[in-house]
Amino acid sequence: MFTNFATEVTPDWEELVACIRREGTPKRVHHIELFLDAEVQDAICGRFDLLDGLDATDPFFEGKKQIRLQSFLGYDFVRCSLEGLEWPMNYHQTDDVAGLARADGRSFVDSHQGPITDWESFERYPWPDAAKGSTRMLEWYGKNLPDNMCVVGSGGFAHFAEFLTWLMGYETLCVALCEQRDLVEAIARRLNDHYEIFLARLLEFDRVKIVWGSDDMGFRMGTLISPDDMREFVLPGHKRMAEMSHAAGLPYILHSCGNLEAIMPDLLNDVKIDGKHSFEDTIEKVTDNKARYGDRLALLGGIDVDFMCRHDETAVRRRVRETLDVCQPGGGYCLGTGNSVANYIPVDNYLAMVDEGRNYGA
Repeated sequence: MFTNFATEVTPDWEELVACIRREGTPKRVHHIELFLDAEVQDAICGRFDLLDGLDATDPFFEGKKQIRLQSFLGYDFVRCSLEGLEWPMNYHQTDDVAGLARADGRSFVDSHQGPITDWESFERYPWPDAAKGSTRMLEWYGKNLPDNMCVVGSGGFAHFAEFLTWLMGYETLCVALCEQRDLVEAIARRLNDHYEIFLARLLEFDRVKIVWGSDDMGFRMGTLISPDDMREFVLPGHKRMAEMSHAAGLPYILHSCGNLEAIMPDLLNDVKIDGKHSFEDTIEKVTDNKARYGDRLALLGGIDVDFMCRHDETAVRRRVRETLDVCQPGGGYCLGTGNSVANYIPVDNYLAMVDEGRNYGA
């Protein structure tokens, strides 16, 4: 069992931003994750007594927990966003068989039919109002986050492609692209309007130093809808998010699962993302992307999730070193998993990955 980190790390958000901006090889490895599943967070906090002295009934317990956990792991940031904006979807529930299983099981979106299938259901849908999203935690972090850490604006944000598929259901969306394009356009427009207000409010907080959009746009072989439809209904939203982020002097990084080869020129030249996250070995390794795109954008994560699940700690450490040998020079790389720290990744493998990154070049 992993017992402790060998190398001490002090958070430094300015160095993290410089790394993402590719301003030369950083002094140390910077780490990044879209998120850690709650079960993984709890397991680490319990193992290392990170919550000692905290009151679970404190209304800001979660913020205090995140600061302790992120600092302990060596991250330079906490993730935070507007809260309280609900998007009703059609979900299914099933048992969770992960090592750190969720007591209430796993949920997934109905791919056949979502809550919006025609104009009547479009008008009936309870669209959330971004102007009413809570900024309670953003305000708290503004007063309590250590000076050497920043907020990455991320969570519930920029789901342009995802919410098209979830609100309609993937199958319904595919049919609508042929038979009801005006309805698809109307949903896309509502999403664009919503997230423009959302991001404008997020950018009011000066502790936000990075904007991180999350929007799965592909599968193993290509984009979920045609590249041309992506250009019409999805990419304009991300372009606007990037424009607003850049106008505020912040980088805009993007998480998207899937094979985006067909729209990478658009993401680079039109949307102008500053970093790409989510890499899967069966699509393309992050080390291969370093040669292809490393002079144009930051590459984030890339230690394949399937690899993290199936291999032992020694193999994980070796892969981290090999990845850093390729990706660390020149900056523009942050170490992390290929997607997120899911509750089926062995916690010791995750901690070994973090530890090897902390040790690299120390």
